[in-house]
Amino acid sequence: MKIKCIIIDDEPLALNVIKNHLIEISDIELIKTFNNAIEALSFLKSNPVDLIFLDINMPLLNGLNFIKSLDTKPLIIITTAHTEFAVDSYELDVLDYLVKPIPFPRFVKATNKVFRILHSKTIGQQLVDQPYLFVKIDKKKMKKIYLDDILVIESLKDYLKITTKTNKYIIHQTLSSFTDQLPEKNFLRIHRSYTIAINKIDTIEGNSVEIAGIRYPFGRTYTDEVKNRILNISTF
Repeated sequence: MKIKCIIIDDEPLALNVIKNHLIEISDIELIKTFNNAIEALSFLKSNPVDLIFLDINMPLLNGLNFIKSLDTKPLIIITTAHTEFAVDSYELDVLDYLVKPIPFPRFVKATNKVFRILHSKTIGQQLVDQPYLFVKIDKKKMKKIYLDDILVIESLKDYLKITTKTNKYIIHQTLSSFTDQLPEKNFLRIHRSYTIAINKIDTIEGNSVEIAGIRYPFGRTYTDEVKNRILNISTF
């Protein structure tokens, strides 16, 4: 089932940027757009959604007061040209804060948070569905990758190679930003060039691990933390 969203933004250009970004992400369905928060409030009374992309500076009712007025709050991603409202926004439990102009890679990072939350829990409990994220593998295609399928993520300067159980993907992103999207309990940065899935480690030898027949070294500055994390994990 697709994630249903709306956009609330009184700037036509900014609204179109978000609409165009959403075209590239097939699992999010844009239901409606609004140029003011009052009309959106009326719509939400009878049309619940999963996600709202919300501007702050708008006539009649600004974005922050709009959030405070909601009885039932979906996930909210702030989209604004102003940085000074970030603290106030996070105090209202917004999911992310995007500053215009919004680059597509940053937009994808925000929507991946949505996928993780909506597909990992419901009413505070874990879903049966496996958590996943989407990565852009070419100019027009977003690929769904299940987190449990990932073995290793390798830095290739401005690109990454994601090795899964069945395939390999090259994407344009840094290792740090991609690792930040992954759950810490399942993934571990072991080197400036490698992040690994902890439960896919087959053997540990010296300052390296073996995964699927390939050995990956620990970076000198990572060694102590990596060994402590790996060796202190128990599955029983």
